[in-house]
Amino acid sequence: MTKITILIHCKDQPNIIASITNFIAQKGGNIVYIDQYVDREQDIFFMRLESEFAAESFSTIDFKAAFKSELAEVFKMKWRIYSSEKKPKMALFISKYDHCLYDLLGRYNSGELNLEIPFIISNHRDLEHIAKNFNIPFYHIPVTKDTKKEAENKQLELLEAHKIDFIVLARYMQIVSDRLISKYPNKIINIHHSFLPAFVGAKPYHSAYKRGVKIIGATSHYVTEELDAGPIIEQDVARVSHAHAITDLIAKGRDLEKVVLANAVKLHANRKVMVYNNKTVIFT
Repeated sequence: MTKITILIHCKDQPNIIASITNFIAQKGGNIVYIDQYVDREQDIFFMRLESEFAAESFSTIDFKAAFKSELAEVFKMKWRIYSSEKKPKMALFISKYDHCLYDLLGRYNSGELNLEIPFIISNHRDLEHIAKNFNIPFYHIPVTKDTKKEAENKQLELLEAHKIDFIVLARYMQIVSDRLISKYPNKIINIHHSFLPAFVGAKPYHSAYKRGVKIIGATSHYVTEELDAGPIIEQDVARVSHAHAITDLIAKGRDLEKVVLANAVKLHANRKVMVYNNKTVIFT
């Protein structure tokens, strides 16, 4: 069987669901998942659908062409169709923190993540041994104020050569340029603590500790030109108290970061995220 996933959004109007499901049936497909949502304020219809077809009689190219002419153009849809035959390719960007890297590679190695990791890029060599342990190519591309453009050229060369679908910043401690963002819109995933903008800077957990916070958290989002303001994919929190030391906050925070980033990666890789007006619709 060939399984495809369809993501759609368009202006809400009558007969969208019936037209799509009838189209799938006419093409010999069996719908195994369907979910939809209507944003009443924006009057926008969103849908995610999974369907199976007999592999010997199905052509993704022909299906896309028919979908475009018979449905997408009629309803003025913005749409994407993905085949399960092709796993998305993810590039990892890292610096010196290893907790998110270990977690993602462990999940990848166990088959939990439906994706491929062609390589890891880092501006330091500190974690190169981890890439070697997991048999993933590692590229050291230093970034300084004077070499930033040259570094980006090397990064883009690798990304294009390996036909990367999306990028994950697994605690990559560099600001991604507008140039890279424009090449991968809503395809660069970042992770950070949820103290922003209240506790910015290099030691947010120390600042939070001094303020006696009762909740700490983590947020994973798509990277946009506005720093740490992109569409949010996943978030989680943990309660803390006066009895927790700074080291406890850091440990709890890193645990949250690992889980939140992994969940965001899975949602993206499984085509369960739709972005509209700097917000996300998450299909679970």
